[in-house]
Amino acid sequence: MNQTTTQGDNETMNGHPWSLKRRRFLQGSAATMAAMYGLRPAHTLADIPNEYDGSKFQLAAPEPNPKHGGGLRMGILSRLPHFDFHQSGTIGSLGAQACMYDNLIRHDPRDSGKTLIPDLAHSWEIAKDNKTFTFFLRKGVAFSDGADLTADDVKATFDRIAKPPEGVSIPRSILFKSVSEIVVPDKYTVQFKLSAPRSPSFIMAAIASGWNGIVRKKTLEDNNYNLRKVADIPGTGPFRSVRRVENEVWVMEKKKDYWNKDLPYLDGIEFYNLIPFSPELGSAVLSNRVDYARIVDPVTARKAKSTPGMSTTAFNQSVIQGIWINDKKKPFDDPRVRRAFHLAMDRHVMVDVTKDVAPMRVGGFIYPFSEFATPTDQLFKRVGYQEDPTAAIKEAKALMTAAGYGNGIKGLDFMVRDIASFKLWSQAFQAMLQQNIDVQCNLRTVVESVWFDDASNGHFDLCIGAVVSTLLDPSDYFNAWYRPSGPQDYSFWNNTKFNDLVDQIDTELDPAKRKVLVHQAEEIMEQDPPVLPVCWEQINDVWWNYLKGYNPYDYFGLYDVSREDIFWLDKA
Repeated sequence: MNQTTTQGDNETMNGHPWSLKRRRFLQGSAATMAAMYGLRPAHTLADIPNEYDGSKFQLAAPEPNPKHGGGLRMGILSRLPHFDFHQSGTIGSLGAQACMYDNLIRHDPRDSGKTLIPDLAHSWEIAKDNKTFTFFLRKGVAFSDGADLTADDVKATFDRIAKPPEGVSIPRSILFKSVSEIVVPDKYTVQFKLSAPRSPSFIMAAIASGWNGIVRKKTLEDNNYNLRKVADIPGTGPFRSVRRVENEVWVMEKKKDYWNKDLPYLDGIEFYNLIPFSPELGSAVLSNRVDYARIVDPVTARKAKSTPGMSTTAFNQSVIQGIWINDKKKPFDDPRVRRAFHLAMDRHVMVDVTKDVAPMRVGGFIYPFSEFATPTDQLFKRVGYQEDPTAAIKEAKALMTAAGYGNGIKGLDFMVRDIASFKLWSQAFQAMLQQNIDVQCNLRTVVESVWFDDASNGHFDLCIGAVVSTLLDPSDYFNAWYRPSGPQDYSFWNNTKFNDLVDQIDTELDPAKRKVLVHQAEEIMEQDPPVLPVCWEQINDVWWNYLKGYNPYDYFGLYDVSREDIFWLDKA
């Protein structure tokens, strides 16, 4: 679906006038800000032992006497751009697909994913030099097509993730750039060998990413290592696909020969495709047509909180909401124009216009709730983030004039992902560009599959959407989002000084020195932005209290704990 909106169509949206009237809703100290946003400390991974024997470990629900049976009805985006979840970067893929796959190791769903626990590997050993990571696999694990799992399947899965073949793009590949080879000493042992030492917490968390479900070597070989068109990719997970109606529902059933004999508790799951923040998603959960709703609007969350028998929580999402500017095209090959667009955005207004649709906070290029972030009170003194945009607009106009665009720019193609929040922000920014620096653009609304393809291929001038990272560590998202080798550098940005700094960040082991390097990189991005940060998201989930077996209260993102294997229904 493509929809184009010109400047004249966009005077108002849902009663929001796009004028220069300031919305002074963000006032007060950093402490007040933290209270307003409901912020929690950064998600921190528990210590990882160098040797772990989990041969007797079996995951189970945290509650005593969990019940078997029944089906879960879940409202979640399941509008896939394609079927190859390794190549994806949207909950529209993994939200429904994750339950069909297992990982080598995984994040523990019982503590919001803070601890790494066994999965297909029951045990591990990390060499003292932090250069060899050895995993010992369970025996008797079968894929949904009946084939036995072996170390060759694990190697084939991670070889493709770490070094994607031509025509395959995997957002997590950058996490494994220090992996020199993956070897198979025997049928049930696999080793990751590194070219240089890396922190065990970094490598283990990268391996444990919820995106890294294990697939068959034969499935990869049979499909030339590209699974985009394979609708039913065999997995070893607790559920298997039964029926899928595109853009409506995906039905799963319990895998009866699952290797963890007591799981899953549910007989099946029905994933209803409901758009994030939409009234339809809110209505479905409030009326009990679904049991769990993921990414609801704040109004629905407030109603659920006051409804007997319902619960809700908010947690930080592992994505940046951004606007990418195509550096391959004029005028965006000029860093002065890129910074001018950066400064033309009033981020406080951007947060305000979606306050009843999606809970957001102002931030820059670094996760604002991480230890590396510039403190909020300091950030709000920086041009481009101040509550009063006067200084930012003045500098933006001067930069456009210096770059030769003092009379503005006409007819830019602004591609918009078909989600309510992106539509609101695109219209707001369209008006800001016109009003602040005389730039006119046409909005083109597209579904996920078109957005990701056009973004990857540079078929846009501006595009608004969101991209995901696996870790809070800048060595993940600085490489994935902001470097030319990164799979999500949709601006095609390339800054040599930044690249050199990131190489130092990746290898620096002293935390204090590393933080200094991160802030030097941040300063480069402020002057020469690789993306225009719109804001950073919190997720509201809502569920009925008879649903048990999970702990969503301190998640970092949606992607590491999406398998539903220990969910159960406390019903008569």
